[in-house]
Amino acid sequence: MQKRENERNTAGTRRQAPTNSPKSARNDSALQQEVDRTVEVLRNGGIVLYPTDTVWGLGCDATNAEAVDRIYRLKRSENKKSMLVLCASADMVVRYVDKAPAIAFEVMELATSPLTAILPGATGLAANLIPDEGTLGVRIPDHEFCRRMLRAFGKPVVSTSANLSGEATPAGLQEVTREIVDGVDFVVNPRFEGHPTRKASSIIAFGEGGEVKVIRK
Repeated sequence: MQKRENERNTAGTRRQAPTNSPKSARNDSALQQEVDRTVEVLRNGGIVLYPTDTVWGLGCDATNAEAVDRIYRLKRSENKKSMLVLCASADMVVRYVDKAPAIAFEVMELATSPLTAILPGATGLAANLIPDEGTLGVRIPDHEFCRRMLRAFGKPVVSTSANLSGEATPAGLQEVTREIVDGVDFVVNPRFEGHPTRKASSIIAFGEGGEVKVIRK
């Protein structure tokens, strides 16, 4: 009886998959390599087509005015309000927005779906990225590729929909026009897309005094 019980226990142990399987390690290594390639392009002033927690976006170093201008020209639009930035954390946000009220960070932390916060007091970024009122659209993405990219890059990255001005926002990479694909310096492998919502984020604007206005639910 004891031997049969031991055999059952041993068989059960064999069926358990190891926590750090070779496949998992390979996938993690491939993801990190893709992040490294993306960051290299960003540091060299390039623009990238990459997956986010919502839809595929065009991105560049948010402190590089020439790179930002390239995105405007590629999209055939200079609408600053269509441009937001992704940040790795609240700590990164406060380095580039110096008038945001505390309630904005509370709401961002409690959000259960992608949320873009329009915050006052944008600073330290490319001048052609900031609207006349000095605000900045910011999102802290819940997305593995974006998180790694932002941590490795160490600065905000522009995120704007990967479409020409006046055209529909593409939900997935397969819907992005050839002109956009050909106009960027690097396209992230879609295997790292994760599980995006495939729709635009909610948008809430916050005033310096804590005023709150829902722009898009």
